[in-house]
Amino acid sequence: MPPQFVAVLDNIRSLHNVGSIFRTADGAGVEKLYLCGMTGTPPRAEIRKAALGAEETVAWEYFATTREALQHLRAEGYQLLALERAERSADFREARYEFPLALIVGHEFEGIAPETLAECDLIVSLPMHGRKQSLNVAVAFGVAAYEIARLRNAKDGTRK
Repeated sequence: MPPQFVAVLDNIRSLHNVGSIFRTADGAGVEKLYLCGMTGTPPRAEIRKAALGAEETVAWEYFATTREALQHLRAEGYQLLALERAERSADFREARYEFPLALIVGHEFEGIAPETLAECDLIVSLPMHGRKQSLNVAVAFGVAAYEIARLRNAKDGTRK
């Protein structure tokens, strides 16, 4: 049985953000990370500094392009879910999640590429109430990952 909850890192520029995502993935129960494009891969001191060893406990795989990773995940039956502020974004708290699910997060400044968004089944965003219209990618990943994990656990009857 494939993992039920994975994440795709689409050209994440900062190794510290990659490390933070590894650590959060471990805490939220994300079973595997797909590191794509310019996203740095372990072993790197900057990743380890933020991950605190989670880069050794969370499975990961590298793909040269995000498109290749998405094709692989689609063939495995994953719902492709982008976390991005876009015209067709739904509030992440109101979206209908299907498992197995792949959560996609993108570049710190450019976000998820339009061609990647076009391949996604669903686009969700976090409501923003301040003047800024986005959060740091690792923070946004954490908010969404814990909500998705909560829903997955409710669906399968676990309480983690």
